[in-house]
Amino acid sequence: MPKKLSKKPKVLDLFSGCGGMSYGFEMAGFDIVAGIDDWNDALATFEKNHSGAKVFNVDLGNPNLQELKKELGDIDVVVGGPPCQGFSISGHRNPDDPRNNLYKGFVQIVKKFNPSAFVLENVPNLVSMDQGKIKDNIINDFQKLGYKVTYKILLASDYGVPQNRRRVVFVGLKSKQEFSFPDPTTPNDKTTVAEAISDLPDKDLEDGFKIKTKAKSSFQNWARSSKSEIHNHQLTNHEQKTVDLISMVPDGGNYKDLPKEFQNTRRVNIAWTRFNSKKQSPTIDTGHRHHFHYKFNRVPTVRESARLQSFPDGFIFTGSKTSQYKQVGNAVPPLLAEKIGQALLKQLS
Repeated sequence: MPKKLSKKPKVLDLFSGCGGMSYGFEMAGFDIVAGIDDWNDALATFEKNHSGAKVFNVDLGNPNLQELKKELGDIDVVVGGPPCQGFSISGHRNPDDPRNNLYKGFVQIVKKFNPSAFVLENVPNLVSMDQGKIKDNIINDFQKLGYKVTYKILLASDYGVPQNRRRVVFVGLKSKQEFSFPDPTTPNDKTTVAEAISDLPDKDLEDGFKIKTKAKSSFQNWARSSKSEIHNHQLTNHEQKTVDLISMVPDGGNYKDLPKEFQNTRRVNIAWTRFNSKKQSPTIDTGHRHHFHYKFNRVPTVRESARLQSFPDGFIFTGSKTSQYKQVGNAVPPLLAEKIGQALLKQLS
């Protein structure tokens, strides 16, 4: 029997990172109770941007369930994304990778808290990994706990995010209803890279800088904080050789646009790629420096990367610049999470 929901449903974010998923759920009308991760930098950012939420540094492969239950009380929705390195195209995709079993900690916590719903996201090829056995195991584990599980691969740019990031999302409902995934909101009117970041200058800005230029798009209007303050916009200084090479690549181009003698200077097929100003960015990574600004001869700043992930400017990243890039790249785009949250809230109520 589904339990009675809190007036503002309480969310626990597992493998929370800096909190992209829960930030989107907060925008959708949920109350974020806590974030759990084993990375202090990300938890510091989570705490800064989720007012009133607790943070816990916990190994989710071996959580102390009694202690967490005592600290947190009732939870209505558990969300999170177990580390995807074992599933990822960029990893070895080894079904026996111990990191693949970290989701078992997710299952244990769902069992202990018995929420009305859970949301688990991951890389899309998890669905086909090991002939679909991993996906089937995940579904079976939650079905045993009494959840009706539905999954779907979503494209972030269909939901207002200026980035072509694909994720598989599993949603389980205790009510035994089948979750109805939200219809795309921007399938034919996608936000472009330029619409996301063209107002940000090619110079270092001190944290808290008040931007005085007018917003150039509805996305920029949305992203700007009420104080129009910009944080995390410090440029990366490249070697002159890097600047010279990327200057030869046009808007939307890549290594194939370089003279032949320079095309193999980086041994990855995404090397020397400029964002296309009129399209969506590729998946924002954790700072590998293969993607460059569509106009300026440098990698995007943390703030530009955050915009492309659909973090508003009021979301401030802490820690070293390297850590900030990693936090941004690992996050769930908040606008995508918000649309999932809105659909879930509607169905739960």
